[in-house]
Amino acid sequence: MAYTIDQIAQALGAKAVGACDIEIDRAAEPADAGPRDLALANKPAYAEDLPKGAARAAMLWEGADWQALGLEAAIFVPRPRYAMAALTAMMDPGDGWGDGIHPSAIIDPTAELGADVQIGPLAAIGARARIGANSRIGPHVSIGADAVIGADCKIREGARITARVHIGARVIIHPGAVLGGDGFSFVTAELSAVEKVRETLGDQSETRAQSYSRIHSLGSVRIGDDVEIGANTVIDRGTIRDTVIGDRTKLDAVVMIGHNCIVGTDTLICGMAGLAGSVTVGNHVVLGGRSAVADNTFIGDRAIIGGGSGVISNVPAGRAMMGYPAVKMDVHVEMYKRMRRLGRLFADVAEIKKAVFKPKQSD
Repeated sequence: MAYTIDQIAQALGAKAVGACDIEIDRAAEPADAGPRDLALANKPAYAEDLPKGAARAAMLWEGADWQALGLEAAIFVPRPRYAMAALTAMMDPGDGWGDGIHPSAIIDPTAELGADVQIGPLAAIGARARIGANSRIGPHVSIGADAVIGADCKIREGARITARVHIGARVIIHPGAVLGGDGFSFVTAELSAVEKVRETLGDQSETRAQSYSRIHSLGSVRIGDDVEIGANTVIDRGTIRDTVIGDRTKLDAVVMIGHNCIVGTDTLICGMAGLAGSVTVGNHVVLGGRSAVADNTFIGDRAIIGGGSGVISNVPAGRAMMGYPAVKMDVHVEMYKRMRRLGRLFADVAEIKKAVFKPKQSD
C-alpha cells in the first residue's frame, strides 16, 4: 500500500517539507532506496549514502539541509529511532496467512473463539481453549487444553502453547516459541552430589551415585499484556505456582525462562539469556545477551546486566553488573584493566628478582 509523505508525517507526528504528495511504497536504507522509497537517513553518516540510491524523499534528523542533499521532500523527527516504531508498523506488509479459519485447522468443538479470530493452516486448538477477539493464530501453531489467549494477539508459525497457559492481550509470540513445557526438576532419594557440593564447595565424599526422579510441573505460565516473546524462546511452567512474565516485557529469541520464575513489567531480556528456576526479576530490568542468572536469586528494579555476565547472587535495584561472577560494572572494568597489566607486572617482578638476587662476582 502506498502512502504520501504527508500521510506518513501525520502518522509519525512529524514535520514534512517539500513535495508532500510524493507516494511511498516502502522504507529503505539510503544506498538501496528507489524513487518510491523513503530513505532512512536518520543521521549525517547515513545521509552520505543518499547519492548511491535514487530516493526522492528521506526521513532526516532535525536541522538537516534536505535540499542540499538533493531531495524533493523530507520528514523531520526529533528522535528518529523512536519514530521507527510507528513507521515500521505502518509499512509492515503482514504475514500473508489469509483471513478466516483455514479448512486444515483442527479446532476442538469445546474451544471458544472470539470475534474475527483468524487461524492458519494446520493449527490445532485444544479442548476448552479460549481465544480472544481479533487474535491471529499462525500455521502449525498448537494451543493446548484450557489455554487462554487474550484479544489482539499474534501467535506466529510453529509456536507451542501448552495446556492451561494464560496469555494476556496484544501479545506477540514468534515462530518456534514454547510456552508451558515442564520445568527441569529432578530429585534423588538421598542427598545428591550436587546438593553436597553446594554445602561443601567441593567435597562430595559421602554421596553415592543415584538415579533421578521427575518432579511434575503442576503450575502453568501466565503472560501479561503487550508482551513479546522471541523465536525459539522457552518458558517453563511452574512446579506448584505459575511462572509469570509481567506486562510489556520483551523477550528476545532463544531465551530460557526456568520454572517458577517471576519477571516484572517493562523488562528486556536479550538473546540467549537464561534464568534458572525460581529467579525473580524486577521491573524495568535489562539482561544483556548470553547473560545467565543462577537459581533462587533476585534482580532488583532497573538493574542492568551486561552481555555474557553470570549472576550468582542477588542484585540490588538500579545496579549495573558485568562479568562472571557478575560484579559492579565499573569494578569489572577496573579488574579487566588490571588483568591486562599482569604480563607487564610479572616481567617487572622478574627484573627486580634478577637485581636483588644477582650472584656475587667471584674475586
